Amino acid sequence: MADKLGTPDVEIERQSPLRPVFQPGSHGNLEAGAGVALSEVQPDSVVQLAAWPGEEKKLIAAIAAVTGLSLPDGAGGGVAKGGKAAFGVAPGKFMAVSEDDDLAAAFADAVPAEMGTVTDLSHGRTVIRIEGSRAEWVLAKLFAIDFSPTAFPTGSARSTVHHEIFAQIQRSDAEQFDLYVFRSFARSFWKVLCHACEEVGYVVK
Repeated sequence: MADKLGTPDVEIERQSPLRPVFQPGSHGNLEAGAGVALSEVQPDSVVQLAAWPGEEKKLIAAIAAVTGLSLPDGAGGGVAKGGKAAFGVAPGKFMAVSEDDDLAAAFADAVPAEMGTVTDLSHGRTVIRIEGSRAEWVLAKLFAIDFSPTAFPTGSARSTVHHEIFAQIQRSDAEQFDLYVFRSFARSFWKVLCHACEEVGYVVK
């Protein structure tokens, strides 16, 4: 099948930037068992949405209409459910993630230009998941954030940096965090994260 310009449609596989350093198995200090597990999450859609001043509530309503996820008002709140996630990353700015590959197109229809902007980041972000009883402890070594459940409840998110590496972190379950980093920095950050996990032992899966 060809597009309107006569160019054949080609299915392009999205290759992970972690491939050269991704080593499945157990690593580090395993004397007491693995304290955390690391994996790469590959959602089909990662979309950033930004509301113009005064349009935040309308944008939150549009996110609910498209994803079925009801966001609390304000930055930092979020929800993760059924292969989808949505969370605030800054005042008036949100991320929406889904296993459906048409999320950006859906938002383009639901968010008019006078409400805000829609940016498809699906090919620009790598999502790394850390889970386990020591996940909070490991992340606290890298980021100056309180990762306790009261300060960082399930569903909520924070935007932060580790040195020059920008990260958006969502607590997607009680002992599980998803870290969104630029693809160009993903390999370097993965190495740093693995090093931070060595003390408690970790499994790459």
